[in-house]
Formats: sequence, C-alpha cells, structure tokens
Amino acid sequence: MSTLQPLTPRYLDPKIDLAFKRVFAEHAHLLKSFLNALLPLPEDAPIDTLEYLTPEQAPEVPGLYKSSIVDVKCKDTQGRIFIVEMQMLWTPSFQNRMVFGASQAYVKQLGKGQTYASLQPVYALALIDDIFDHQTTEYYHHYKIVHTVDPAQTLKGLEFVFVELPKFKPESRADKRMQVLWLRFLNEVGYDAELGAKLKADADEHIADALQLVQAAAFTDAQLEAYHAELDQARIEMTIMADWETKIAKGKAEGKAEGKAEGIAQLVKTMHTNGLPPEQISALTQLPLDEVRSILNLL
Repeated sequence: MSTLQPLTPRYLDPKIDLAFKRVFAEHAHLLKSFLNALLPLPEDAPIDTLEYLTPEQAPEVPGLYKSSIVDVKCKDTQGRIFIVEMQMLWTPSFQNRMVFGASQAYVKQLGKGQTYASLQPVYALALIDDIFDHQTTEYYHHYKIVHTVDPAQTLKGLEFVFVELPKFKPESRADKRMQVLWLRFLNEVGYDAELGAKLKADADEHIADALQLVQAAAFTDAQLEAYHAELDQARIEMTIMADWETKIAKGKAEGKAEGKAEGIAQLVKTMHTNGLPPEQISALTQLPLDEVRSILNLL
C-alpha cells in the first residue's frame, strides 16, 4: 500500500524557516533590498553592502516550534547591525526575546580597549504571521527610545520593527514600492501559483530572484520533506491557538466558570496529545506551569 504524500506547490511559502533562510540568509543582495525596503533607515544612509554574521543562540521562546537560532544577523559597511526573525505564531515571550537579542548584539560590539563612541545602532526586524495588536489596523510597528515629553528627542542605539503580516494590504499608497513587493512576496507566494506569477510580472529583479529560489524544483526531496514537517507543525500550533481563543471567548460569554475550566482542561490535554510539552502549553495558554501539570496529572 502506498502512502499519500502532501502535494508540493510550485512555490514554497517563504515564511517557513527553510525557504525564508534560503532567500535571506544565503543571498546578501536580496537581504539588502529587503532591509532597505522594510527598515526606517535615514534616507541619506541606506545599506550599501552587507556581511553575514554567525547567528547566535537566542533565548528559547516556549510555545514556538522553531529553534532558538536567530534567522539572520548581519552588519553593513557603517558597522550597523541587523537582526531578522520570522515567526508564524505570536507570544509575548517573543517580544522579550527580540529586545534581549538586540541588546546583546549592541553590547557585544564593544571589544577590549574600544570606547563607547565606537558603538553602532542595532536594528531588529520581526516578521510575524499573526496579529498581536488588536487595537489598530496598522501592521507596521516601529519602536525606539524616545524622550517621554518630547518624542522628537531620541537616544540612538536600538530600534525595533514588528510587522503583522496578516494586516498588510497591498493597496496602501503610502508604502514604498519595494516594501509592498517584499511583503506581497511573503504573504502571497506559496499559496497560489497564479499569485506568484502575477507578483513576478509586477516585480523587479530582486523579487524575481527570490521567486526563483523558492520554487519547489530548487529543493531536494529531503528538504521538501522537512518543509512539509515545518508547515504541519505550524498549522497544528495555529489550530490549537485558535481553538483555545474560541473556548476562552465562549467561557466568558457564558459566564460559567466551571464550564470554562472544563474547556481549558480539555484543550491542555489536546495540546499534550499533539506532542506539546507542559512548558510550551503554559506559554501558549498563559496558565501557570503547575496548573498545566496538575491537569495532566504530572505533579
């Protein structure tokens, strides 16, 4: 009896770790175009050339399936450092991880005998295929250190950009053309071959190169198998989180604490059945670890 294999689209989803790193962690000219389009760099100081740096082991984010290796870390000829992360699922811990990673990158610039004047800015870019700010329709969130009374006064050193990909709409005329094209690349490619073809027709040479790199034909059978495994894991976690949010909302609407508790207990067991350890369940549900273990009878 033959085992049915998942169908592979013409293009792989570039948000999945394997494809994302193929494009941005191996081709500096594409990463340069991407960062110049997405980051709030001074208009008179775009990135000229990039040098890849060895990705560091970042703090583990409980509840996220991917490893704790930073996706991309690099610096330009001015010494500015750039950190790029792609995440399929949002947790509050991820924001803390980005702050930690950028802070470490800033501090580690200073070698023995160097002065503080030699420190260069660090930019951290986080691309999230999830929504974390439900109070606004804005998808682009730029954070930096500002004076609390006069925001025009800033401290240079650390800047963060968080992009909520599901909110992005290509119709916005305020966005830069290349920003729109790169975000369309992340959002559209991998789901529909026709969308990929349309993007290629609208795009410049950088997007065309990126599309070539994420064609399924460019990957080995072993790589495609790993891609499908990553995709399945991401879908499992997204499904579990959606189920979790639905049960919580239903419990609140019904106002029944007992029913809500039963729903939470059932969901915790479902997560555990799907292979998530108690630590990840605790991070995803925001339940205390002891409570998760109690539900699973692990105390």
